Order: sequence, then structure tokens, then C-alpha cells
Amino acid sequence: MYKSLIRPALFKYDPEQIHYFTFNFLRKFCKIPGALAFLRSRFNISDKRLEREVFGLKFKNPVGLAAGFDKDAKLYKELSALGFGFVEVGTVTPKPQPGNEKTRLFRLPEDSAIINRMGFNNEGVEQMVARLKGNTNVLIGGNIGKNKLTPNDKAVDDYVYSFEALFDYVDYFVVNVSSPNTPNLRELQDKEPLKLLLNTLQKKNELKNKSKPILLKIAPDLTDEQLLDIIEIVQETGIAGVIATNTTISREGLQSENKSEMGGLSGKPLTKRATQVIRFLSEKSGRSFPIIGVGGIHSAEDAVEKLEAGASLVQLYTGFVYEGPQLIKDINKKILQKGL
Repeated sequence: MYKSLIRPALFKYDPEQIHYFTFNFLRKFCKIPGALAFLRSRFNISDKRLEREVFGLKFKNPVGLAAGFDKDAKLYKELSALGFGFVEVGTVTPKPQPGNEKTRLFRLPEDSAIINRMGFNNEGVEQMVARLKGNTNVLIGGNIGKNKLTPNDKAVDDYVYSFEALFDYVDYFVVNVSSPNTPNLRELQDKEPLKLLLNTLQKKNELKNKSKPILLKIAPDLTDEQLLDIIEIVQETGIAGVIATNTTISREGLQSENKSEMGGLSGKPLTKRATQVIRFLSEKSGRSFPIIGVGGIHSAEDAVEKLEAGASLVQLYTGFVYEGPQLIKDINKKILQKGL
């Protein structure tokens, strides 16, 4: 029903406007008595075999929602009812910012892909904290970044600010230095700036009564040499793991007419490369840290490939947009069938 009726109707309109429309619709729908229970009965699979313990956290199933969808933690409870085992909110910055100039979100239907140059548009970390205070049972990841106007030599301060503000309200953190849509942000993936940033956050983490897992989200465009550096940095800093991967700046093999739009590309064109990065990190590190696999998961088989390549968990974004919430259930059913 989603792919045959709902998606064609939604895809007639501007992607960003439709995103907010569906947010408002789902929020209002879930206020109807019994609506949340209906969604849970329709899309959730409750099975002990799906549970995962990763970096000290217990996940009810290994399929999560990637950052960028619920940027301001406005809909995490409703989205969790669709069957996600965890929801990652953000990317959030210390101060509110409008993001890049519109139009900044583009569908590439011939490629089952999306290009975005949103630019970390969000309402700021204080607003996110206010919303997360009402959370009781959704496992939440907090994806943090720097404000656009913060120079790179002050970037650590931005990450520390959001880390401290969110600490009591998220279950794990994700350090986003890999978005292509904030000027010079990817320079923070270089070895020395990245070690400084992660070591600083780890020191703050160690001062807490109970530390929280910190993960690093990396770009798919890194070379093998850079990926080896990532492995070394993860092991040296002692962070909990890696999310592989963010969007790509590559445009290889695209068919859609708006393929040349600037921004990060997500969706099916990223499927193979994201899996390659996961396998490389897993094999070269000797499976020494957990990996959350994300990028081009449009089918249950795509998710299984990520898990077999070395991912402990997977996340959806563009596949969720194109395939609908049934994809979450299909993946969990396939995991059970495969005995993964």
C-alpha cells in the first residue's frame, strides 16, 4: 500500500515540505486513542532472538532510525512505534541554526536516492533536551555537530557543549564530522584534529558517574589509508565504535536529471560502498569494536549483507523514505529467518 498508493502521492510534492507534513500527520494520528498500539501491532516484532547487547546497551532489535530524520527529537516516540529498535536524533548543534538556503533536499527516483544539503538545520540542543526529558522507553542516540559559524579551531567546544547538555537524556553519542554540508567540517576527520576531539570527549565522559558510549560517524569517501587511521584512532581513544557511513559526495552512475545538485547523496547508490567500508573496518580491526551499518539499505537482503559484513546494528533513512515502515519489519523477519 505504501509503495503503490502513499509514496506516489507524497512524491508529487517538495521533499522537505512533505517531510514536515508527514511528521505532523503522524503526530496527530498517534494522539488518537489506540493509534500507537495499532502501529505497534502492525509493524513490531517482539522476539528475544532479535535483542542485541552492543557497547553495553540492550537493543530490542538491531534496526534503528538514522540521524537526520528526527533532527529535533520531535517524533521519536511515534517513530519507535513503527518497529525501530532505537532512534538517533540530530544532528544537533549548541545554538539553533536555519541550515542552508532552500531548496536543499532532492529526490532522485530513478536512482532510489536522495541528495541533501540541509546544513544541520535544527532548533538547538536546549530544545532537544526539553523534548527528551519526556522519554521513558525509547533507546536514543544523540548525534552532535558544530555550528556553521564556529571555526574548526573552536569546534571541540561545540561538541563538548552538546555532550554535556544531552548527557542525561541520550543512551549513546555520535560525533558527526562527516557531513559534506557544513563548510570545512570534514577536515575534522583528519587524524590529529579527530584525536583531539575524541580524546576531549572521552575525558569528559570519564568524569561522569557512568560513562556513555561515544561513536564516530564517518564518510564513505575515505581512502583505505584513512580508514586504517580511523581504526587506529578508535583503538587509541577508546571510543565505543563507528557508524559507517554518512552520505557521499560521489555521483558515479546516477541516472536522475537532478544528479548534479550539491550535497550528500544517500540511498541505493551507496549500498555497495557502505558495505565495503563496514567489511574493511571489521576485518582490518579484527572485529575489535562495534559498527553500526547505514547506507543504501532498501531491502531485508541489504541489511543482512551489512550484518554479515561485520555490522552489529543497522540504521535506515533513505530506504525508509522509499520503502516505508514495512521495511523495518521485513528486516527483522529476515534476521530471524537467517538466525543472525
